[in-house]
Amino acid sequence: MNSKAFTKTCLPALIMLTLAGGICFADETQPQSASSDSSFHPFKENLWVSGGILGAGLISDYFLVRTILHKPSIDSSVLAGLNTNAYENWFDRWALKLDPSQRNTFETYSSNLALAIYCLPAFLALDESIRRDWVDMLGMYLETQSITFSVYNISPLGPNFQGKYRPLAYYNLPDNQRNSGNNRNSFYSGHTASATTATFFMTKVYLDYHPDLGWGKYLLYGAASVPPLFMGYLRVRALDHFPSDIAAGFVIGALCGVLDPELHRIKNRNISLAGLSTSNGGTGLCIKWGQ
Repeated sequence: MNSKAFTKTCLPALIMLTLAGGICFADETQPQSASSDSSFHPFKENLWVSGGILGAGLISDYFLVRTILHKPSIDSSVLAGLNTNAYENWFDRWALKLDPSQRNTFETYSSNLALAIYCLPAFLALDESIRRDWVDMLGMYLETQSITFSVYNISPLGPNFQGKYRPLAYYNLPDNQRNSGNNRNSFYSGHTASATTATFFMTKVYLDYHPDLGWGKYLLYGAASVPPLFMGYLRVRALDHFPSDIAAGFVIGALCGVLDPELHRIKNRNISLAGLSTSNGGTGLCIKWGQ
């Protein structure tokens, strides 16, 4: 098998196994915790609310994506002022020193890998305690991804408000490849954001079902960073984004992947009466508020 065939067919599977293997290793090393109790459910999911968020997100995204993909073409006079030697940001400069003849190959690789990463949370079903809540987990995951898409399409950080040129626009290529309005959508990387949402959601959910994992949580978050960062590398090699676009997408995806499940957590607190007392100063009631 040549290197191209390996990257296209085997690499997505290896990336998936990296994160799945991290979870399996952590599962073997974790101490006994509340997650072994069949009554333990750390999340509260309202499928009607999640369905409403998902539906609203799909409708809004349908129209907003069209505006992103149909931006005005870049004028030839602007293209004349863009070249790979004029970019001053040292962090992003290496994206302008690549081989443009390979961009279509890396575009294909990134598309194939994206689908594999988006499906990674399915590995949560391997855990018995999570599998009991699988419908809730699916609804929460779709809701989380919908929020990630909406941040990309609606927030001032996304391409509906930004007009940063993709690296492709800087290369010495035919104008019909450089002047597309889609080349105004460099900031930020939506592919990286969605991929990071998937892996960090997966890790966050697993850790909330296994709160006594200890140091293993760092292993899992480290493993969760590998697939989206590699996705970002492929997107840069495809001349679609600069490294700063990848970094922004990674941070936004990580926040969405962690914060949305956190908002669904059930705080299991019990209120109990510890005792009733009387004295010359009056009557008192002691209430115990605990986890």
